[in-house]
Amino acid sequence: MAKRPFDIQAQPGFGFMALLTFFALYLPIAALVTYSFNTADSLSRWDGVSLRWFISAWHNSAVQDASVRSLVLAVSAAALSTIAATMAALATTRTRPYPGLTFKYAFINQPLMVPEIVTGVALLIVFSRIKVWTGYSGLGYLIAAHTAFCIPFAYLPIRARLESMDLTLERAAADLYATPWKAFRFVTLPLLRPAIIAGFMLAFVISLDDVVITEFVKSGGQDTLPTYMLGQLRRETSPEINAIATVFLALSVVLVTAFYFVNRRKP
Repeated sequence: MAKRPFDIQAQPGFGFMALLTFFALYLPIAALVTYSFNTADSLSRWDGVSLRWFISAWHNSAVQDASVRSLVLAVSAAALSTIAATMAALATTRTRPYPGLTFKYAFINQPLMVPEIVTGVALLIVFSRIKVWTGYSGLGYLIAAHTAFCIPFAYLPIRARLESMDLTLERAAADLYATPWKAFRFVTLPLLRPAIIAGFMLAFVISLDDVVITEFVKSGGQDTLPTYMLGQLRRETSPEINAIATVFLALSVVLVTAFYFVNRRKP
């Protein structure tokens, strides 16, 4: 009797394990979103559907201050890191291979490989000395820290786009006596724009959600929305935190979805 051929695509038990994994990952999130609409003051009982905690969070001055600070920080860090990542991607792709280029790739992507808490401690040590020397303790330290941490996240999609771009159009522009700046402005930049937008959005989400580095670098009164939520959870678990987390989740999903569609769009 002939043996049944071995099917390399057959994966017994994969469906069950995938279902179990999704259940473990998304059940807590579903519970959080559901209880953000709970009318009750307690998380231990359900009293009906209401927008009470969303309205309460909207009128909370501490939440307003933390939200504005988070947006200013995320926009600033995303813009600066995207500019730096674009320049770094151009410098490491629009050149002939040379000794040390691989080291530059690793150096730019270093924040991705080093544990975030290590980066946070290192920044704390450096910035604490600068604060003593200068007396300045403003938001600039958080912007600098988030910018440095977000550069590799913006760099990856921009570099990937540059590596896949055909050099024919840029060479044609040079043959037609375009200056390097005009070739970049009218040829390279339009082709690169979707990747730049994608890198900006990815850096924005990373900065907006960051807790570890922010906790180590921030000064008194500089809570962002994630660190404010963490501080509230240490004191009490209020349904208002569920409402804030739900809004945060919705914003992150929208931005990540936009990042996906922008990044897959063909110029």
